[in-house]
Amino acid sequence: MATNFWSSSHYKRWIVDRATLHQARYYDLQYADSPEHLGFLNIFFANLISKLGKKLQLRQRVIATATVFFRRFYVKNSYCETDPFIVIAACCYVAAKAEEAPVAIRSVVTEARTLFGDEYGIKTFPSDNSKLAEMEFYLVDELECDLTVFHPYRTLVTLCGKEGGVSLPEAEAGEADADDSDGPRYWGTGEGKLELQEGALQMAWFIINDTYRSELCLLYPPHLIAIAAIYLTLIFHAPTRASIQQPASSAPSHSGSSHHSHSGSPTRRSSRSTTHSQKKQQQPQDVIGFMAGLNVSMTLVATIAQEIISLYALWDRYSEDVHADSARSSFLHKSGSASVGTRRGGVKAGRSASVVSSGTITSGNTPSTQDDSAQNEIVTPMSLVQLLLRMREQRMTDLAHPPSGRPVAVNKMLERTQAAG
Repeated sequence: MATNFWSSSHYKRWIVDRATLHQARYYDLQYADSPEHLGFLNIFFANLISKLGKKLQLRQRVIATATVFFRRFYVKNSYCETDPFIVIAACCYVAAKAEEAPVAIRSVVTEARTLFGDEYGIKTFPSDNSKLAEMEFYLVDELECDLTVFHPYRTLVTLCGKEGGVSLPEAEAGEADADDSDGPRYWGTGEGKLELQEGALQMAWFIINDTYRSELCLLYPPHLIAIAAIYLTLIFHAPTRASIQQPASSAPSHSGSSHHSHSGSPTRRSSRSTTHSQKKQQQPQDVIGFMAGLNVSMTLVATIAQEIISLYALWDRYSEDVHADSARSSFLHKSGSASVGTRRGGVKAGRSASVVSSGTITSGNTPSTQDDSAQNEIVTPMSLVQLLLRMREQRMTDLAHPPSGRPVAVNKMLERTQAAG
């Protein structure tokens, strides 16, 4: 069960540090225009997986699993030495199998060729099913045959799922039954659930969707990402934030009114039970106390929240349609919310929200750390496709004509996929 897995040391097998990620991107950093463009590629690839998954009618959980497979594969490989597009197709194909929602390999090849060719001008995607089947074996080998993936959705449903049924967008049977009844949660008290409005639950779900457009799933366990999504929801969801900020003195005193109403009454046998019932029904939940009761490092949760906001700041400069399953589209319909600014639906870190060292989010203007030209640059999917092609060509040239004068062996996966077209 997930509880036993995350309470053990084995989960660190797929949780890496930033030094490992930097080493994985060593060659890509040499050929990319800037390190920031690798962040744009993370968003681009996640969007591609989401689009292909929807064309294949895959559930959100399967799309999330495919994205994790893609991230894990590129912990050991470089973008410039492989064909990310056939890797994306293989990840969707394998994830559908792993999540017991298999799709025909012919369907994957057909939809991938159509998507990549029509929208992004990629005409080299193979039409031969055997090429994707071969890439499947490379992928499974790089994943060390470990195809079990835990997602933050599970923790969100466990902490905030409504009694009597999960009221979350695209909540699935696998997540609805996710209460860890086999033992106490090592990261929480196991007592009760956080009572959030449906809009707040939806926002937390969408924030989790958005985290897959970064490498957070490689850096932090999923339960911490879920708690960070809840943490941001408590801040960005206006009605929830208002209820938390409401001073206790402004709440009506039911005990006092009950005392006055019953002082002249001939009978008082039910006054105590009535007062207790009113308090139970009208007393708001201690949200801060609930979050503090979770057995996790809130400093680390605040760090994850800051990285999510940084993702939104970067994503706001990426020109592509806002997805319906993104928190950015949710924020777009909440333009009146404090601490949330948007050009295209995203959180504007540095203008409307900034995470301070204490882990809280405050409104205000933050001094810019980048030049104006870089901040105003808008990156498009087609510019990233051209960047990928340029990176691969330069890498192939360097492999064929290295400074030492001796040709370097070409990555087998690169050789296969290059011949696929």
